[in-house]
Amino acid sequence: MMTGFERYTKKTRRAMFLEEMEQVVPWGKLCALIEPHYPKPGNGRRPKELEKMLRIYFLQQWFNLADPAVEEVLYDSASLRQFVGIDLGAEPVPDETTVCKFRHLLEANHLGEEILGTVNLTCKPKECASPPARLWMRPSFTRPVRPKTATRAATQKCTRRRKGRTGTSG
Repeated sequence: MMTGFERYTKKTRRAMFLEEMEQVVPWGKLCALIEPHYPKPGNGRRPKELEKMLRIYFLQQWFNLADPAVEEVLYDSASLRQFVGIDLGAEPVPDETTVCKFRHLLEANHLGEEILGTVNLTCKPKECASPPARLWMRPSFTRPVRPKTATRAATQKCTRRRKGRTGTSG
């Protein structure tokens, strides 16, 4: 993904995951599910585009981001902005209050369970690399699994002891 003057780039695991989710998640169905509850343009500020807010909500779930953190990471990461569809030359990132209100809208109308059900029905295990429950939570690469050692002796064997140090400086 070229965003400016870069000559050398590498597709990251995050970018590959987001490309897969772009194809797998039924964005149209999910927007249709939320749309009756979403505010309509009228008096006051125009609401942000529903699909962008939904994608931001999914980013929060996948990457375990709080409302202020998702705002900051969208300003910081070009791949996440591209996934959401935000062009900083034309519009700002939704602020944390807007993200919070959207999340509260989904919670108040109990739409989280319906969203999960729709995603699980759409994503067959053979079609996508990430299982449906993982799609809702977060990708597997966010926290590497570290093997646990069975005994204390095995742990001690792995540690390196320094010899000849008395703890005094001189």
